[in-house]
Amino acid sequence: MFYSLPYEARKVEATEARLNRIYDAAKLGLKGDTLAMAAGMLPTEYRQLCQLDPIAEVAALKGRADGEIEASRQLHQAAAEGDAKASLAILQHVHGWVAKQAITIDVDQRISITAALAEAERRVMVIENNPSEMLMPLEQKQRVAL
Repeated sequence: MFYSLPYEARKVEATEARLNRIYDAAKLGLKGDTLAMAAGMLPTEYRQLCQLDPIAEVAALKGRADGEIEASRQLHQAAAEGDAKASLAILQHVHGWVAKQAITIDVDQRISITAALAEAERRVMVIENNPSEMLMPLEQKQRVAL
């Protein structure tokens, strides 16, 4: 069941008190209809006021800017005092920093053909000169060397 609500049309003016309420609501981060309601106006009244007198939008913009400045100062002060979470938030949201999700390691190893041939030739010479040494267990090789 719908009850009739008494509605009286109010005069929409950009008074100093109304502009201060718009500024205060915008400083808290409110926008649109919530800003209008917090400033004591209906959303249609707020939109009408913004169309009739652009100073209402200026008050909202100034309030948002001052609110962001205050929050930014608090965040930078916390970071300067050593708060790691505040520092990370500044890096991520102001500077666009993102932590690496994966690490890539490039291994570039080059084999020298001349060094490999020299090593192979040295091994062949050892086998040709002393073939029985290759068949000996490691312990016997150590005893022969002593």
